[in-house]
Amino acid sequence: MKHILVRVFAIAGILFSSLGMAENLPLNEPMGGEPFGHSVKEIGNGLYVFRWWVYRNVFLVTDEGVIVTDPLNPKAADLLNEEIRKVTDKPVKYVVYSHNHHDHISGGNIFKQQGATFVAHENVLKELGDHPSAVVPVPDITFNDSYTVELGGRKMELQYFGPNHGESLVVMRLPEEKILFIVDIVTPRRVAFRTMPDFWPDEWIRSLKEIEAMDFDYVISAHGPANEPAIEKDTVVAEQRIYLQDLMAAVKAEFDKGTHSPDKLRKIVKLPKYKNWRSYNEWLPMNIERIWAYYHMAW
Repeated sequence: MKHILVRVFAIAGILFSSLGMAENLPLNEPMGGEPFGHSVKEIGNGLYVFRWWVYRNVFLVTDEGVIVTDPLNPKAADLLNEEIRKVTDKPVKYVVYSHNHHDHISGGNIFKQQGATFVAHENVLKELGDHPSAVVPVPDITFNDSYTVELGGRKMELQYFGPNHGESLVVMRLPEEKILFIVDIVTPRRVAFRTMPDFWPDEWIRSLKEIEAMDFDYVISAHGPANEPAIEKDTVVAEQRIYLQDLMAAVKAEFDKGTHSPDKLRKIVKLPKYKNWRSYNEWLPMNIERIWAYYHMAW
């Protein structure tokens, strides 16, 4: 009986702890800081979001060291290192790359010098072979479908969903908190980036559907200005998918009517449902032209 009561209280403690964390998550709090500067937001349980300009990454402080994601660039990485040192004197043990694009993964040398092990999807190794950079350390550990980084009793699960934004992007999951860190393929309340460079629209939608089936409650996205929250509810994944589906359907409808000129499509296609999303006026025409290329050129 005593053992049963101990287990009941232990389980109840875990549940209340999880509920307490959920109640205290900064879901409505902006990242803060100067718009073109940097800032840090503590999420809880050793998890922090670091922002530099409109870029974000996360770092996880454990009893045995720190797990850092995308080091962004040398300037941002120096600032990130300073912020980590304000929190802990424990070493950075792992650096996890989300994908191959240099604007997210440059600057890791400061952590390499500290002895960190770098982890990435196996395709990053090939892409860095084709496009090397002196400020992008080559990954030490690569994987195909999935990999789990474990440190100090904490886990960060990495999952590959195939081509969507390039061919090496992974989604990172913190199983204790049911939080996903998603880079580039989910940016809450913003239309797709310009002409969608290195995006496969149909595969992007497929990947988001598969991500929606994962076990998670919250999302931290890798882009967002200072006035946007550090962490979002899980619904932002579906919102991103629906936007892409609406965009493709609207372009296809006009395309099927015989409008094959990208210039005309940019003027005709409107998505008023998203008029309050960031960059709607500036980038929607570019999004439309990218989808025109998908239907016109199968690209």
